[in-house]
Amino acid sequence: MKNIKFSIILLLLILAGNSCNQDLLDIDNPNQATNESFWNTSEEAIAGVNACYSSLYKEGTWMRWLSFRYDLTSDEGWSSSPWNELANWVKFQYANYNFYEGNNVHMQHFYRGIFRCNQVLKFVPDITFTTNADRKESVLAEAKFLRSLWYFQVVLLWEKGSLLLEPVDAGYTPKESTGAEIYAQIEKDLKEASESLPESWDATNKGRATKGAAKALLAKVYMQQNKYDLAKTELQWLISKEGSIYGLVTNWVDNFTHLNENNIEGVFEIQFNDVNKGGTGNNASMATGFQRTQFYAPGGIGWGDGKARDWLIGEYKKEKRVDGKNDIRLYNSILYEQYLEDFPDGDPMYYYIDTRTAWGPRGWRGSSFIRKYNTSYFRQREDYFAPNNYRVIRYADVLLNYAECIIKTGGTPAEAVTHVNKVRQRVNLSKLEDSVFKDSMNSADAFMKRLQMERSLELCFEGWRWADLKRWGLLDNQAGIDELKSRDPDFNNFVIGKHKRLPIPQIEIDNSMGGLTQNPGY
Repeated sequence: MKNIKFSIILLLLILAGNSCNQDLLDIDNPNQATNESFWNTSEEAIAGVNACYSSLYKEGTWMRWLSFRYDLTSDEGWSSSPWNELANWVKFQYANYNFYEGNNVHMQHFYRGIFRCNQVLKFVPDITFTTNADRKESVLAEAKFLRSLWYFQVVLLWEKGSLLLEPVDAGYTPKESTGAEIYAQIEKDLKEASESLPESWDATNKGRATKGAAKALLAKVYMQQNKYDLAKTELQWLISKEGSIYGLVTNWVDNFTHLNENNIEGVFEIQFNDVNKGGTGNNASMATGFQRTQFYAPGGIGWGDGKARDWLIGEYKKEKRVDGKNDIRLYNSILYEQYLEDFPDGDPMYYYIDTRTAWGPRGWRGSSFIRKYNTSYFRQREDYFAPNNYRVIRYADVLLNYAECIIKTGGTPAEAVTHVNKVRQRVNLSKLEDSVFKDSMNSADAFMKRLQMERSLELCFEGWRWADLKRWGLLDNQAGIDELKSRDPDFNNFVIGKHKRLPIPQIEIDNSMGGLTQNPGY
């Protein structure tokens, strides 16, 4: 949807008061939209739902800070930021519950997105679409999909929150809803959205939510609640469209550059670009670039705040491709000191730096950097305006989720492995049953454990590891935490029953007048 102009709709409420001269004061500003003056035409309805998408261009989302929460707090990454509070926040050291960049920013931007979706769902039903009645239904469905996307992040991070289904004004006092209540609403919204969303869009509307995106997200929502039978049904629809709508791209790297976006593997992508180079406020010049790349690139190129855990390197190197070479996903996911030994044909230059000398005593020694989504293939330094689309859901994820659902619903490894092998063979690895991990085919438990690693090797630093760890129960018992400690020393700080969820921002509790309560252990 690079060609769609994401307009930002700032709808102002007119405050009523009591005064003998009130009529003289009730004069509309012709330069400001109001609910009464704006929501009248189909064009305005589409502009309204475009504003819902524009909420993805906020720092509290995948644009920047959400990756710290999902990538760096998991066992895949860590932060060495000199900003101590930022680094500590991904180490389960939460001293200040109001730390904006680690907590409040997420809640603020999620609920801003929810507010915009609620505006569409409240006002668009009364708008007449004179030429295309189906477009009205798809507008409403897009808003339901995006509202569900935001609420899913709410339950993943805090496990409860306010459940708002209509736009509210500044006088609203938050009320608490349980995670189960929020999940129920997400399910309702996504089921309704999938019925009205098209299977695909034309070229000018690429990037809008589709039927497949709604079904894939609904499957993830079901899986987090261990409703694997329901998730399997949703995923089957996408599997049935393999070869027509969905599939795996031949070149794995095409999933992370701006050169082949919205391809057959992209189920839902955030449409980033580097056209606008402003701030992230609500104006026509607001930035629409992918900012995470600036924070993950090495110092001198970017900020170097997010780094990779070295255990991933070892896992990639446990097996060779069928041609005897190392897994290309390692080369394109992580930049590490010995990478030219493992990939002799690799490029020694990373952006403008010669990596053959970069790991000297005063350089990058001791660091492994997150390479996935980097922009070294076309520029010398990072900035806040990377043009790469962020693939929130891609078809490889769907295949691996489907394999998990097969196992969790009583299927056998022989049934599930077909879908895992598609992901493996795309990068020239052998079938799992013919690999060094063939013993994982001996039982459902062994297969499931291997599948956990297969997901990380395919999807590391793509924002799903934290949800995976929660779903698999690794955050719920000492055995799981000990496994994570062996890969990530930050888990030495993890308290079972507490740190699987974030604290509710204290300012939100204070402003709720008792409507919101703090999470257990905080």
